[in-house]
Amino acid sequence: MGEPGSLVLETRGLVKRFGETVAVGGVDVAVGEGMVCGLLGRNGAGKTTLLRMILGLLPPDTGVVRLFGREAGTGDAATREAVAGFVEEPRFYPYLSARRNLELLARLDGTSASLPVDEALEIVDLARREKDKVRNFSTGMRQRLGIAAALVRAPRLMILDEPTIGLDPASASAVRALVREIAGRGGTVFLSSHNMTEVAEICDSVVIIHEGSVVWDGTLGRLREQAPTAAYRLWTSDDDRARALAREHGIDAAPAPSGALMIRAEDALRDKFVIELAHEEVAVRQLEPDVPPLEALFASLTGDPATAGAAAEHQEVAA
Repeated sequence: MGEPGSLVLETRGLVKRFGETVAVGGVDVAVGEGMVCGLLGRNGAGKTTLLRMILGLLPPDTGVVRLFGREAGTGDAATREAVAGFVEEPRFYPYLSARRNLELLARLDGTSASLPVDEALEIVDLARREKDKVRNFSTGMRQRLGIAAALVRAPRLMILDEPTIGLDPASASAVRALVREIAGRGGTVFLSSHNMTEVAEICDSVVIIHEGSVVWDGTLGRLREQAPTAAYRLWTSDDDRARALAREHGIDAAPAPSGALMIRAEDALRDKFVIELAHEEVAVRQLEPDVPPLEALFASLTGDPATAGAAAEHQEVAA
C-alpha cells in the first residue's frame, strides 16, 4: 500500500454487486499524500466502478471510503470538496468555448479553494485555444481540458479514469507529463489504466485488480523487483554456435516455435554475449524483447491469455 505522507485516500472492504455479478469484491486501497498511484487492470476488472464509489457517484454495498482521514458517505459533498477528476471521459458543452466551459463549471462548483481558469488552461497547454469551441477539440485536447476542469477546483486528490485512452502517442505522452507535473506541485493522483508501460512511467505505486479483487499492491520499485528477468528473441546466422556460446556465458538459449532462440539474462550479461557472438563471426540478424518483465508479471497476475502465453512459451523452452 502507499506509504509516504499521510493517507489521502483509503478504502476498506469495498463491495459492489450488479445483480449476480460482483464488480468489486472487498477492495482495500491506500494512497499516501503526494503520490501518483496507478489502478491497473484489464478491461472489465472493476476499475471504473471502484472510482465511481470513491467519487461518491455510486454507493458501495459494503465497505467504507476515507478521504483525508475522514469517512466519506455517499452524497457527502463536504468531504469530497478537495477531490476532483472524471470517470470514463470528461464531458463538456460542445457549443461553448474551452474557457466558457471552465468558467461555468467553476461557478457551479462554488468551492472555497479554486485555481484561476487562466492558470488551469496554461498548465494543460490550452491557453491558445481557450476561445475555440470544444466540439472542434481532438480527443487529446478534451482529455487535457478535463484535467484543467479538475485543476480549477485546486484539489488535493485527483481521480482520473484511463486519462490516455484513445489518444495518439504524442497526446498520451503530454497527458502523462501533465500527471507528473501535478504531483510535482504537491498534488496526489489516483489514476486507472490497463497499460502497464504507462503506469510504470508515471506512477510511484500500483494496485492491480482482477475480476474485482486486488491481486497486487505496492510500490513500483517492489513490483520491478518481483518481475522476471527480461526475455529476448534472438535470430543468428548459426544457432548451434550461438547456443554453445550462450552455455559458456551461463545463459539459457533454446529454440522457440517462431524460429528464434529464446534467451533470458541481465542486461550486462546479455550485452557481453552479443559482443562475443560478433567476435566468433556469428551474425546477430535480429534481437528483440519478447514480453517486457512488468507485462509478464501483470499477465501472470491477471490471466491475460495472450501475454501469459508468450511468457509461458519462454519458460517451456528454457526449462
